[in-house]
Amino acid sequence: MRVLVLLAVIYLSLVPFGTSLAGGTEVTKPMPQNESDWKKTLTPEQYKVLREKGTEAPFTGKYHKTKDKGMYRCAACGEELFKSDVKFDSGTGWPSFQDAIPGSVRYEKDAAYGMERTEVLCANCGSHLGHVFDDGPGPNGKRYCINSVCLLLEAEKKDEA
Repeated sequence: MRVLVLLAVIYLSLVPFGTSLAGGTEVTKPMPQNESDWKKTLTPEQYKVLREKGTEAPFTGKYHKTKDKGMYRCAACGEELFKSDVKFDSGTGWPSFQDAIPGSVRYEKDAAYGMERTEVLCANCGSHLGHVFDDGPGPNGKRYCINSVCLLLEAEKKDEA
């Protein structure tokens, strides 16, 4: 029994969060339990933004101009956060979305840098994603301004004819 548990732990430590294996089976490994584990799991840039509430430079992120269809997931834990059909170009230099998937994010007041903003965090792992503002174009008037480094785009699968 101990050997099986040990093998499972070793296997899961080799599979990144949200990895899809052959055959479409999704594997989610246990979430890191402390910041030392997060540092081992994330890249230095991801750690700075996701865990230390940093911000990537505008117009530099992988997804700020992306128009690809699919599901945007949390880069830290794989949680589904935003659908691509609510993404829009806000001109700010960061990916912007009109709305989040219900229950996928939580909010905290952010008074850093002499501004009052609403911080957006992943509801699953608590990682910092960005901020939400009340100047968006959609029916709810929201603009979720999210750091690219906090996201992973799971491309929409094309139907085979």
